[in-house]
Amino acid sequence: MVAEAVPSAVSAVNPAGTDPYAGDAVFELHRGGKIEVTSSIQVRDADDLSMAYTPGVARVCTAIHQDPSLVRTYTWKSNVVAVVTDGTAVLGLGDIGPAAALPVMEGKALLFKEFGGVDSVPIALDCTDVDEFVETVVRMAPTFGGINLEDISAPRCFEIERRLKERLDIPVFHDDQHGTAVVVLAALTNALRVTGKSIGDIRVVISGAGAAGVACARILLQAGVGDLAVVDSKGVLHEDRSDLNPVKLSLARDTNTAQLSGRLVDALDGADVFLGVSGGTVPEDAIARMAPGAMIFALANPNPEVHPDLAHRYAAVVATGRSDFPNQINNVLAFPGIFRGAFDAGATRITEGMKLAAADALAELIPAEDLRPDYIIPSPFDARVAPAVAAAVAAAAQREGVARA
Repeated sequence: MVAEAVPSAVSAVNPAGTDPYAGDAVFELHRGGKIEVTSSIQVRDADDLSMAYTPGVARVCTAIHQDPSLVRTYTWKSNVVAVVTDGTAVLGLGDIGPAAALPVMEGKALLFKEFGGVDSVPIALDCTDVDEFVETVVRMAPTFGGINLEDISAPRCFEIERRLKERLDIPVFHDDQHGTAVVVLAALTNALRVTGKSIGDIRVVISGAGAAGVACARILLQAGVGDLAVVDSKGVLHEDRSDLNPVKLSLARDTNTAQLSGRLVDALDGADVFLGVSGGTVPEDAIARMAPGAMIFALANPNPEVHPDLAHRYAAVVATGRSDFPNQINNVLAFPGIFRGAFDAGATRITEGMKLAAADALAELIPAEDLRPDYIIPSPFDARVAPAVAAAVAAAAQREGVARA
């Protein structure tokens, strides 16, 4: 797939010529879609045709039937991802349904190709039942070398990912969870270097217990954060709350060693790190009570939980999810390289060790002498990013025994 705007006249879409979005630069970029399928070979004559299709293709089909592992060599399977959504949790838009989510999935496919050299197919499913969703993906999985789940509401997304991992022998990756978590850990690793703090000594408060919040909490715990509290709309997660779903209850048992209760503003008192992945607004007096040398990662888009101008009054390092401020936490830093590395290794799954390796590789791209408060994470346009992440992920796949290549 390639990124290419496909020109067409307004009348081709609307014969009356009344397209209200004609001339809008954003809509014109999307006109006709942002991706297309191109051929990897040329069919110039009858000989080419006879090899690419019948009768020659029958020999390849027969060989794959006799040795199914050959499908990775003689089809596109080893380099193609299905980008699958049901449109129930589109970033910044919510439950807008599969058709309206398709432009986002096209964009994801575009980024896979542009940044990782990975082909992908956007797939928007018209079903929200977990059983139906899983069964649909399983049935179409023989076509693909990996599954990237996208914009699926919590807590359904956790169950869908878990079941697909159990049933498939190809990488399954929910980017809203794990892509965010990888980039957050990389940025935090370098923020700690800037502030001189140790990961084992800091207290982290995460606002949001959805897909990104849960995954960030899990990866930070694995990386060595010992004091971490997660807050949802009703307050700090702790085992005594009777309103927690199984995912939140499990997280409550593994976090909040300080036995905090109350609201977000209470948890932030003395905290070293605020990680916002839920939206809303954090009052200034709560930010002011954070520890000296605090780190604020306010990732809600388009409106960060703490505006950078305010955050800089109290924090040593500030990151957002926006491209118009320094230190953008952008998933494109992770998912193209992660799948590139998984495919290069022929990985059957993406392990926790592979995610940690990706985060380390991202962090290490910025040498110590170049680190500064406004430069803790590489730019998405840094050409080193995807190759570095891919190499680290492929090596980790080999170490962890999930590589086939």
